[in-house]
Amino acid sequence: MGAAILVENLGKRFHRYHAKKPVTLMEAALSGLRRIQPMDDFWALRGISFEVATGEMLGVIGHNGAGKSTLLQVLGKVAHPNEGRIKMRGRVGALLDLGAGFHGDLTGRENVFVAAIVTGLRRREVTRRFDRIVEFAELESFIDNPVRTYSSGMMMRLAFSVAVHTDPEILLVDEFLSVGDLAFQSKCLSRIAEMKAQGCAIVLVSHDAGQVERLCDRALWLKHGTIMAYGEPAAVVGQYTMEMQLKTQQLTPQHPAQFTPFGTELRVNENRFGSLESEITGVRLLPQTQIDSGSPLYIEIDYQAHQPTDSAIFSLTISQENGEVCLDVNTLVMGIPCVRLQEEGTIRLVIDRLDLRGGRYFVNVGMYKQNWEYAYDYHWHVYPLTVDATLPYKEIGILCPPMRWEVATFGVNALLAP
Repeated sequence: MGAAILVENLGKRFHRYHAKKPVTLMEAALSGLRRIQPMDDFWALRGISFEVATGEMLGVIGHNGAGKSTLLQVLGKVAHPNEGRIKMRGRVGALLDLGAGFHGDLTGRENVFVAAIVTGLRRREVTRRFDRIVEFAELESFIDNPVRTYSSGMMMRLAFSVAVHTDPEILLVDEFLSVGDLAFQSKCLSRIAEMKAQGCAIVLVSHDAGQVERLCDRALWLKHGTIMAYGEPAAVVGQYTMEMQLKTQQLTPQHPAQFTPFGTELRVNENRFGSLESEITGVRLLPQTQIDSGSPLYIEIDYQAHQPTDSAIFSLTISQENGEVCLDVNTLVMGIPCVRLQEEGTIRLVIDRLDLRGGRYFVNVGMYKQNWEYAYDYHWHVYPLTVDATLPYKEIGILCPPMRWEVATFGVNALLAP
């Protein structure tokens, strides 16, 4: 496979502007008439080198300000590099910013034609693909409405559908899959997998390191505009996660131990970690901490924000006593980009049916700063859960769904014994 994207020693510089702080009343009065002068420059990207082969997906991770979006803007020719070189072979489809390239006063139909023609398709080609674009976006009832009336999820659907139906040989995706419902996210990921199998080179920027590890062939970790790690996804994500864990431990303050209603003692840096800028103040497993396999389970998490924040991610895992994770979910991957915290509140996870085999488990809960930079508060192996399952056969594995065997095509006289 040849390189569809080749980046060598890429650098992107921006000017940082500062206004002089007025000292006297006269300076304050005249400050609005003076032009703000650039004081210094900063490099959003520096020394970036990598390649993406045809049929390969590269995942880019890093905290806010790391340079992820700037990298995609340079690759998508929205911004120009100050140094280095980029070689890109093939038609580019870019999802760089929600609604970018759409005109709010134009209808969805009109925007489809404009956006697709800009990528290089002729009008008759857009006409031929139009129904497929709208059907994939699931916007048949809204396609003739002005785009300014669309929700963020509807904008994402339309933009994604246009991008993947214009035959891109290179696809640039910046956090688009964090908007919208889970079913559509799944459809997007399936479509991306199809494009990858057909030879499309893909660069995916994601705050979900686990998603990068699952989907991508290689990963790139950016920090302050430079490469921290580049290579096999599990290794890169492991280094990225380790830094987050170390930072969490460093920020974890001394805090007196306390007992939960479950009788477990919460001890900082033993089974509780985090900066405690916001705290988890209570966890309830409903209807009770002992349920039958296949029953619903509701987990309520009480929190207290010591200062307002609009960037919290809530996570929850269910693990066995040996630490093996059976379920791992968070608000980000379930289509809630961030949770705004104001003083006290409660968030609930509803599991309609928990099909785990019988045994003892733990519910682990956490709340994190945006981009998983560090934990505000994380409780590990504190909240026990017992699952009962009475079965006429030996259980193997961790799942215990309702099931049965049926005769399909074993032959004319084949029967299953009762």
